Amino acid sequence: MIDYDNLKQWLFKLDPENAHHLAEFCLRTPNICPNIFNGFLNDHFITSPVLQQKLFGVDFLNPIGLGAGFDKNATMIRGVQILGFGYTEIGTITPRAQGGNPKPRMFRHIDEETLQNAMGFNNEGLLKVQKRLQKRYPFSTPIGVNIGKNKTTSEKDALSDYTKLIRGLHELGDYIVINISSPNTPGLRDLQNEEFITALFYEAKEITEKPILLKIAPDMSTQQAVDLTSLAVKKGADGIIATNTTIDYSLVPHPEKIGGLSGAVLKQKSFEIFDAIAGELYGKTTLISVGGIDSAHEAYKRIKAGASLVQIYTGLVFGGPDMIRDINLELIDLIQEDGYTNITQAIGANRR
Repeated sequence: MIDYDNLKQWLFKLDPENAHHLAEFCLRTPNICPNIFNGFLNDHFITSPVLQQKLFGVDFLNPIGLGAGFDKNATMIRGVQILGFGYTEIGTITPRAQGGNPKPRMFRHIDEETLQNAMGFNNEGLLKVQKRLQKRYPFSTPIGVNIGKNKTTSEKDALSDYTKLIRGLHELGDYIVINISSPNTPGLRDLQNEEFITALFYEAKEITEKPILLKIAPDMSTQQAVDLTSLAVKKGADGIIATNTTIDYSLVPHPEKIGGLSGAVLKQKSFEIFDAIAGELYGKTTLISVGGIDSAHEAYKRIKAGASLVQIYTGLVFGGPDMIRDINLELIDLIQEDGYTNITQAIGANRR
C-alpha cells in the first residue's frame, strides 16, 4: 500500500505539469530496471477470468485503460501496466513534433477533483513515437494510438495529417483513435462534421484493417452525439470513445479561461452523452467510456450501460497508484454479485 494521501500533499505543491513530469520519470524507470518492479506488478495487475475479454482480436486482461493524454509519447507503457491498467492509449500524436500551448496550461481544481488542461497536443511527433513503438509493440497488454492534426495544419489539409499518421502507426498499435474532439487545437472540433468523417473513414479503411475508433466531445446535445457517432459507424468506425474534456466552465467555481475540464465534474455530462450513444449503438459497435470515472461502481455503471472498456486519467491523479488495482478487485465482486461469471455478460446489461 502507498500512503498517497500524504504524498499528494507534497505533489500538489508542484506545478501540475511539473508533477506530471515527475510521474513520467518514475513510470519510465521500469523500462530500465523491469525486474525491480515485479513485486508491485504482481500486487497491482489483477488477472481474473471474470475480467478477461477479447476485443479487436486481442486479449484485454481487465477493462480499465489509461486514457490518452497521460502517456503522450509512448514512454510509459511498461510503467502503466505495473500500475494495473489492462491497456494504455498513447498520444495524442501529430505528424510533426510540437510544443503545445503557452504555459501555464494545466490547472488543478482540488476540491472538485478536477483538472483543467490546455496542453495543445504537445508531443514528439510521428517519427520519434514510431521508433519507440517499434521497440515495444506488440506488448503484453494492448496499446491504442490516439492521433490528431498539427496546430498549424489548416482544416482543408487536416485529412492528410490523419492519413499520414494512420500509415505510419497502424502496424504499431492494436487500435487507432481519431481525435477531433480536443478543445485545445483551434478548429479541431469543427472537423466533427459529416463531410470530414465520411472522407476520413473512407481513406482510413483503404490504408488499414486495424480497428479505427472515433473520440467525441461532450459539448453537444445528446441527439447531435447520437447522429455524429451513428454516421461514423455507418462510414466505417469500429468503435466510439465518449468523451473528451468539456469546455463547460460553469462546472467549477473558479475556472481558467482556457482548456478543457476532466475529472469528477465531467462525470454526469460524460455519462449522459455515453448513455445516449449506447442507446443507439450498443450491439452495433465497440463502445469505450471515459470521463469522471473514479471508482468501481462508476466503471460498472458504464459497463452495464454498454461500455466494453473504460478509461481513467484524472482519477489516477487524485486517487493514486493503488486505485486501478482496487477498482479491478471490486469490479470482480460487483460482476459476481450480479450472478455473472465474465464481464461480457455484464456489458450492456441495463440495455437488455
